[in-house]
Amino acid sequence: MMEEKDIETGHGRPYALVTGAASGMGRIYAEKLAAMGYGLVLVDINAAGLEETRCIVNGGMSRGTAVQEANGPNAHDIITVVQDLSASDAADRVYEKTSALGCEVEVLVNNAGIMYCQGIVETSEKMLRTIMMVHMNTPLMLCRKYVPAMKERGCGYVLNISSLAAWMIWPGIGMYGVTKRFVRGYSRELRIECAKTGVSVTNAYFGAVDTPLIPLSDRLRTLARALTVMIDPEKAVDKALKATFRRRRGVMPGLLNKIFMPVAAILPDWLLGAVYRRTRSYMMKV
Repeated sequence: MMEEKDIETGHGRPYALVTGAASGMGRIYAEKLAAMGYGLVLVDINAAGLEETRCIVNGGMSRGTAVQEANGPNAHDIITVVQDLSASDAADRVYEKTSALGCEVEVLVNNAGIMYCQGIVETSEKMLRTIMMVHMNTPLMLCRKYVPAMKERGCGYVLNISSLAAWMIWPGIGMYGVTKRFVRGYSRELRIECAKTGVSVTNAYFGAVDTPLIPLSDRLRTLARALTVMIDPEKAVDKALKATFRRRRGVMPGLLNKIFMPVAAILPDWLLGAVYRRTRSYMMKV
């Protein structure tokens, strides 16, 4: 479990902004950050999912139940923003709303992401544009919007979700890895620029997280979790937030992921090509 963090601010309650908050790990980030005392700005294209997250955080329902209202005296301060994060002006729209409401965003969690298993030329042009916007453009622009004010206040935390794929080339997730390498790169640059300002930038390099996005059978899923190749989503969020509030540069859960990373990085093209040809038909079905 995450330990509580003492929240200090001279200008009212600080907020944590979480993208992709309508489900999955984004919802878990929201629950844990609210428990730490933060107000929340929850961003997603899924309006119903955001409302469900709001109700879960406020204790009005449990995960997997029908939506109920939760506006009692113990309700958390939650702002929901329904926004397509693949839109070119997505960061502008989110920033406009938080500015209009006077929110001081102290924690920025760029969690939203898209996972798919296909070759680049087999992926639609629309999907290629979408993944680049969601993984690259919008998170970068959100940093550009919110980090200057964090620096002025002398306190801020940015958590960018990169990937184990950022460190390697692997057939079928090549484009995914390319976008996550961009996240890794600009995060390092931003971290250097923010040194000595009270603002930290942390990258989470997850391998596989046990969510429905990973298409595995129950048997393989159980094996992957036993080998720590695949990590429980709640544990993944705990580790990412712990690293963030300790102002670490990055975190990569799973011993086998740490072992696999340098090996995968030096695999020759001919071998990767053979893997791609052997797995292409399976990926086309996913």
